[in-house]
Amino acid sequence: PECSRISSSKDMRQWHSQAYTSTVNMPPTTPYAGKFSPSPYNNNNNLHKYHQPMEASYGDMCYHDNSLVSGSLEALIQHLVPTVDYYPDRSYVFTFLLSSRLFLHPYELMSRVCHLCVEQHRSGDLLLDKIRIRDVAPKIVQLLTEWTETFPYDFRDERMMRCLKEMSHHLARGDEYSWRAMQQMTQRLIRRLAALGQYEEAIATLNASAAERPTALKSKQQNGQRSDVLSISDDAFILAQQLTHIELDRLSFIGPEEFIQAFGVKDPLDNHKSFFRKRKTTNLEAYVAWFNRLSYLVATEICMPVKKKHRARALEFFIDVARECFNIGNFNSLMAIITGMNMSPVSRLRKTWSKVNTDKFDILEHQMDPSSNFNNYRTALRGATQRSITAHSNQEKIVIPFFSLLIKDIYFLNEGCASRLSNGHVNFEKLWDLAKQVSEFLVWRQVTCPFERDRKILQYLVTTPVFTEDELHLASYESEGPENHMEKDSRRSLRSSLLHREHR
Repeated sequence: PECSRISSSKDMRQWHSQAYTSTVNMPPTTPYAGKFSPSPYNNNNNLHKYHQPMEASYGDMCYHDNSLVSGSLEALIQHLVPTVDYYPDRSYVFTFLLSSRLFLHPYELMSRVCHLCVEQHRSGDLLLDKIRIRDVAPKIVQLLTEWTETFPYDFRDERMMRCLKEMSHHLARGDEYSWRAMQQMTQRLIRRLAALGQYEEAIATLNASAAERPTALKSKQQNGQRSDVLSISDDAFILAQQLTHIELDRLSFIGPEEFIQAFGVKDPLDNHKSFFRKRKTTNLEAYVAWFNRLSYLVATEICMPVKKKHRARALEFFIDVARECFNIGNFNSLMAIITGMNMSPVSRLRKTWSKVNTDKFDILEHQMDPSSNFNNYRTALRGATQRSITAHSNQEKIVIPFFSLLIKDIYFLNEGCASRLSNGHVNFEKLWDLAKQVSEFLVWRQVTCPFERDRKILQYLVTTPVFTEDELHLASYESEGPENHMEKDSRRSLRSSLLHREHR
């Protein structure tokens, strides 16, 4: 689009303590400013409303219809750096910190930001330098606070922590208040990273426990010793509540940057050999694995019982659980349950399905129908999102999206539009769109689950062993025998294969 280039000189103003002032009526940097909640470091809302762009001395930025649409990477980095009389729009901070990793490693961005913060008030006069540090220090702490609290996993890289430490020492020269704020910020960051480490260890332990496959699981005829879900809980609403606990717990550990890291392609202008190095966080992948586990658990619970009436009861129960998940706003568990019931080992159980009133299931399938790009689901999601905005209770705030579709949407948004324009500018319109998608997720993941925990049910859901795909097919054939030669051949092959595995 046609655009006007912005290059205004800095209108330096004195600033002290927490009295921020901004001038100059310039185009806002974002079409959805104010989306994010205020930082705990500073509660002055005026800080985030009006912004004076930096002088474009490292390049230029392009605006269209009062919104930032593109700019050189150098100019965008400069635009992130606060000065005495300027602080970047908070949604710009989020958007750039989120998507800048498409172009350079977070550590490189951190190094350049810290360098600019230091150099902009270096004069050679120690007393003047101290005064300048004092004046700008709270804004530097503000920026680093937003970074550490929104993207804490960036700081698993010890080089990032080293930058924080060096900046803390630098600020200590001019402003003790800001130095103390840096210490508090660092402690919060360390606690968050420790919680992440504990979470990862817990997930690894749960996965190891679920992988222990007792003999009782290997054959339908030997499963008498195994509990089933109905023996743990026969209340569909309670089970849906516990599934919601698991969903929200696991969502809360997914960092927004993981969406970009999952399919961010290294920028050709970036000459780093290693883009994301060291302890890359994989909470997003773990969450997708949970969806798959729940689908297989549902299929296992339905295929496991020897008697048809017990299989039909399991089917009816999970239909009710799925409906309760829909009512709660837990679309991820809902889709996992529907996926499990639509797996071929379950769907082929015609005699079992004949004993079930499928009207409720048909309604749920209609809601999650993939046709027209999941139009029905997207309508329901918008309704749940609107309910959460006007909610009077935590239960009404719950929105758990069908996660695989969310990832797919963000993937195609990234793939469908170039990250750089022909003139080398970063395509910031694309970055806004990415940030808008991810920021909605951040709102959803911060909801506290209001339901009471049932440890016995939770333990069962995350640790009880489930059938593999081959075991599911064999269990299905044992429930209702093969109907044609192809199924007979399949059963024979599966029996031989599983028997071979047991004797290895």
